[in-house]
Amino acid sequence: MVQSLNTKVDLVIKGNSHLGLTDYGQIMVGDNGFEFYNDRNVRNYIQIPWSEVDTVVVSLMFKGRWIPRYALKTKKNGMYAFSSKDPKRVLRAIRKYVKPDKIVRSLTFFQVLKRAFKGKNQDNYLK
Repeated sequence: MVQSLNTKVDLVIKGNSHLGLTDYGQIMVGDNGFEFYNDRNVRNYIQIPWSEVDTVVVSLMFKGRWIPRYALKTKKNGMYAFSSKDPKRVLRAIRKYVKPDKIVRSLTFFQVLKRAFKGKNQDNYLK
C-alpha cells in the first residue's frame, strides 16, 4: 500500500486522471499535497506536494458555469490534468493551499489559434 503525503485530509472525491489514458479513482486534497489513487491498480498513483505546484489551470465553459477539467502545473515535471464529480469543491479545497493568484483560466480555442499565428508564448494559461 502507498503511504499518503497528507496528515490531515480536507476532501476525498471520485475523479479522473487524464495522464495518457483516462484512469478512474479517488482525488484527495490535504494539508501536504494533492493526491490521486487509481481504483483498479494500487501502484498507479500521483502525489504532488504543495511546494511543487506552480499554477492551477482551470478550463471554464459557458462563462464559468461548467468546469470540465483542471490541471496542476508543477515546477519540474509538467502538467497533470484531472476532472472530478464536483470540481468547484476541489478547487475551493486547493485554494486553501495555493495562492488565489496562482489559479488561472486556460486559454480558449480561438486564443490558442490567435497566439499560434502571432508566434507568441505557447503556455496553456493566461498571464
